[in-house]
Amino acid sequence: MIRFEEACAALDEALRGPARAEIVAAASASPDLGRALLRLRDGMRSDAWTVGGRPLGLDRFVRSYDRATRREGFHVLHDWDGIADKVNEDTIPVDVLNYVREKRGADPVDRSALAIMLDYYFAHLLALLSVRIFDTGDADSNLDRVNGLLAALQGPGGSGQRFAADAETLILIATSHFELQEIGYGRLLDRVRGLNAPHRANIAIGHAASMGSHLRFGFEATYARDTLKMRDDNVADYPWLCFALVGVMREYVRLRAANAPPSDRARVVEAILNGLSADARAFVGAAPSVLASPSLGASDAERAEFRDAFHECKRDLLDEFEPHRPDGQRYSPLAFFFNFSHNVVKGTIVDALLRGEPWSATLNDLLSGVASNGSQLTTRADLANTLMKYARANPNRIRGRLMPVIVYDPQAGRRAFAITMRKLTE
Repeated sequence: MIRFEEACAALDEALRGPARAEIVAAASASPDLGRALLRLRDGMRSDAWTVGGRPLGLDRFVRSYDRATRREGFHVLHDWDGIADKVNEDTIPVDVLNYVREKRGADPVDRSALAIMLDYYFAHLLALLSVRIFDTGDADSNLDRVNGLLAALQGPGGSGQRFAADAETLILIATSHFELQEIGYGRLLDRVRGLNAPHRANIAIGHAASMGSHLRFGFEATYARDTLKMRDDNVADYPWLCFALVGVMREYVRLRAANAPPSDRARVVEAILNGLSADARAFVGAAPSVLASPSLGASDAERAEFRDAFHECKRDLLDEFEPHRPDGQRYSPLAFFFNFSHNVVKGTIVDALLRGEPWSATLNDLLSGVASNGSQLTTRADLANTLMKYARANPNRIRGRLMPVIVYDPQAGRRAFAITMRKLTE
């Protein structure tokens, strides 16, 4: 494999210079959108692009990084075909391109759609890069470098489509696929524990919120509301949830000790609530040793730390949870359920491509109801409802029933909040 900094340099050239604009301009010379997309597909399949007579050099690292990542247990660039029981041959961006070409191929050339498609391709390369930060050099510095590349991807030189708030979330997107063999999650978690405190905190906030939504979906759809089955079947997920919850609790304790105002603690408080909503008793109920489950046993120390800190801060936390109670009027991530985070991003991009208009909301925005400058709460609700509409039109068969794999249901969110609070106050 080429060195990490060389891969970053190749992507830096592609994202900060005129390369993307020139690629889109060349594809736009096609007579219709379908043939324009085919021109993009050639480059996306080969990772070989020539701009201004010079190669971008992406193929020098993409294939080798992908092979190394597959050996470690992750298919960052490829999705799983549940019907054929195999990994898809084409990458996820190419699969999406083929779908959009089928739907819009006869349309006139749409430069906005081409730019979004190209950015989605580059977002996957950055996601691949995010899990290779541990290979050589300093992992924290490498992650900062990916953060800079993500800012360039989502900056003024691109399509306007936003994917993630930070590179830490790219790690989440990269690894939130169905994997037949879940061999990579433990090793990656061990590596993540070696990152500095700010990076760990960002990863914890994203994973706590995402795991809450993911496991709430599984609890209802996959496990028929059987918590023990959910624990036993999520041996890879629960250690990450334990890591995430203790990470956000440490951040809450730090902010509380510093007398940070509630507004500064809101996103952390919300992440604790969302993470607990999946299985609160596993973290605040019986002592860790009482809960014998293969998914929990390896995290007894972290669960004990979380439990002690929660009970010490319980009165304050319960008060601070209340503003996050879903009311049906404003967006709440407690009402958002899905199978995999990467499918949320994929659905967002499919809709943006079909409309030819980017979304301003990132995955992070959908995992939070806290106001931010980047995305209005109404936009998040609109996007969540749009994703649910697609999921209902294309349901998956789960336990013999056809079900949508992305759901936004404010009533279910209110129920999840009430159940969680009841468990926390028992």
